[in-house]
Amino acid sequence: MIDPLASVSPLAEVAASAVIGPWALVEEGAVVGPRCVVSGHAVIRKGVRLGEGARVDHFAVIGGDPQDLSFDLATESFVEVGAGTVIREHVTVHRATKAGAATSVGAGCLLMAGSHVAHDCRVGDKAVLANGCMLGGHVQVGDAAFVSGGAAVHQFCRIGGGAMVSGNAVITEDVPPQVIAHGRNEVAGLNLVGLRRRGVTPEATAELKRAYHAVYGPGTDCSELAARALDSGEFRSPEALDFLGFFRGGRRGRFTSPR
Repeated sequence: MIDPLASVSPLAEVAASAVIGPWALVEEGAVVGPRCVVSGHAVIRKGVRLGEGARVDHFAVIGGDPQDLSFDLATESFVEVGAGTVIREHVTVHRATKAGAATSVGAGCLLMAGSHVAHDCRVGDKAVLANGCMLGGHVQVGDAAFVSGGAAVHQFCRIGGGAMVSGNAVITEDVPPQVIAHGRNEVAGLNLVGLRRRGVTPEATAELKRAYHAVYGPGTDCSELAARALDSGEFRSPEALDFLGFFRGGRRGRFTSPR
């Protein structure tokens, strides 16, 4: 159902079961999937693809141009939002900077009011971005990660799956999977509450603890310590292997030690 006060381009693709509220704007080339809800005054720009059951609340703007001084406005790029994701009031998600590329938000996510996802970000499934948190360009957020209110994440940083970033944190380095980050690039240990809520077994959690202490043990090179732990063959659980493997990549560096 499209409210008569909405402005929907005839060149947009809107599923018959979608709901478009009054004064909402849906531009040409946008795709609004089945059972989506676009509330009044929300803006869905060209190149946005909303998955089934996604919801965009009042005054959110999805698919805005990148805040990049070198960006060519003629570039055709996209935003992809997964099924069942909820985008609350005043959220902004910007399209990618490269032709044919997409900023992506996974399925089952919650983007709370006023949060910002910059160009070329990749947000995994079931991630939560709390009120007012800010992701710089090219940030990667893993599945089931939680970025708390007011946190600021520098461009090109990675937030590992299952990690929790505390409120008002300043993140300029990579955050490994399953840890709690706070302050300015500080680690406070594993996200044990999150692991329990996601049903991770006690055995896998115990192995992850050993992996954590192997990386944050004697020495200063986390990548080297993680590589040694992987080579030892001691670790078998997906959680521990994911944690250790995280230290192989990235552009921003990792936390060198808990503080």
